[in-house]
Amino acid sequence: MKKQHNKTIFEELIMSNNTLEPQKHYMSWGVIALLDFVTIISFENIFYPFQNQGLSVVISWIFLLFAYVIPYELIVSQLSLTFNNQSGGLASWVRRSSNDTLGYWTSWMYWIQSVPYIVDVSNSVIVSFSWIILGNNTLGQRMSTFEFGLLTFIIILLFILLENLIKNSLAILSLIGGGAMFIMSCLFVLLAGYALTHGTQIATQPFNLHAFLPHFSLKYFSTTGLLIFAMSGAELAAPYIVQMRDPKHEFPKAMWLLAIMTAFLTIFGTLSLAVFFNANHIPHDFKMNGPYYAFSLLGQELGLGKILMYLFAVVQAIFMMAQLAVLLDASSRVFAGDVADKFMPHWLTKKNKQGRPINSYLMTTGLSLFLLLLTGTLPNINTIYNWLLNINGIVSPYKTCWVFFSFVAIRWRQKEFHSDYIFIKNRTSALLVGGWCLIFTFVCATLGFIPQEAAFGTKAFDHQLLLNFITVFILFGVGLLLPLLRKWELRKQAVQLDK
Repeated sequence: MKKQHNKTIFEELIMSNNTLEPQKHYMSWGVIALLDFVTIISFENIFYPFQNQGLSVVISWIFLLFAYVIPYELIVSQLSLTFNNQSGGLASWVRRSSNDTLGYWTSWMYWIQSVPYIVDVSNSVIVSFSWIILGNNTLGQRMSTFEFGLLTFIIILLFILLENLIKNSLAILSLIGGGAMFIMSCLFVLLAGYALTHGTQIATQPFNLHAFLPHFSLKYFSTTGLLIFAMSGAELAAPYIVQMRDPKHEFPKAMWLLAIMTAFLTIFGTLSLAVFFNANHIPHDFKMNGPYYAFSLLGQELGLGKILMYLFAVVQAIFMMAQLAVLLDASSRVFAGDVADKFMPHWLTKKNKQGRPINSYLMTTGLSLFLLLLTGTLPNINTIYNWLLNINGIVSPYKTCWVFFSFVAIRWRQKEFHSDYIFIKNRTSALLVGGWCLIFTFVCATLGFIPQEAAFGTKAFDHQLLLNFITVFILFGVGLLLPLLRKWELRKQAVQLDK
């Protein structure tokens, strides 16, 4: 699951830094790259592509690195340095490069794509604790889908109620947990290499060039959105530009380092998985339990038993809880506070004594409950976990489209925008690269509607396809409703004034 998607961690830390520091404190480009990395991609992000595409995903990762990730992150460099005095991030980029309406939609999509992720992260909290307590994969046998959904909803409610007590500490803790997760990921790759040189046989056979060649099909392309979901989020580092000594030179360096670290984890991490798992016969619950299987197998090969698995489960639980706390706060706070008045009903921005938009919290909770009710129609916990992951592979890439839209917009009218860093000086070439990234992202997100865990023509396929359309329609459709409610609210106020 993507640990990305967490614009919130950066924003909360930026806000706290701005209120505490009387003197300027500069952050190095290496630190910013690391902070961005741990909130974009984590160890488990390599598991679902490996299950979907097998060894051929290595070629997919390499292709995306050069044709998508590097251009994406350098595009973010130019946008960040073009709008370096805007605190709204991606929404500000779109608003300044187009208009308030598109800025609103960007903000809405950035917010709404966090809702499936909130539910997904809550599920991961349950799974991690099940491994800590049970030490195995029997959660699905011990808990019904109703109990799983109910416990997920209770966790979301609990974290909302405890926001005042735990938010700030867990914002920092999430970075600590993210750093620990990065170390665990690197440790797995290094220890897998060690095991390979000390007698461990590669599980995936045949392990030759032919095995790495992609088998192009509708399923192959429909799963690429999850790769984009795993690798996107470079724009989350944009708020840190104000804390750099020399943004013009340092921010692009941070983006290059981010690309290198992403390449290391995705490529070498996938090759390490091939050592322990047969890519041709992946466990059906690989996406949910794969990381725990991996550290269990690694521990067995090194004679450490389940020590590494328990260590990973603890790190995963801490990181997931920290992310959930920060994500819940900002998913309700940021959108309600950063949108033009004409789009947002007043009741949604109403704040309690602690300065929190309480009705926005209720809306987040309600939409989470809506998703949980839909998951209740699925047959088991593993299917629920996979389906929510696939939903993230749809809505998150749609949000990422706005990055490239904004880049194309500023390069189309490049005389109106100044930046200390220019990605591709030739305007035509820049538009072609930006257009390619935009179209590619949009197509992959759209193909993501095709269910990935069910065979075409089966009831399960039709069921999940219907759920995909319903979910995206409702999540994005509410965004159409809010401006209409605001207009009705303004008309009502005008009538009252006339009286």
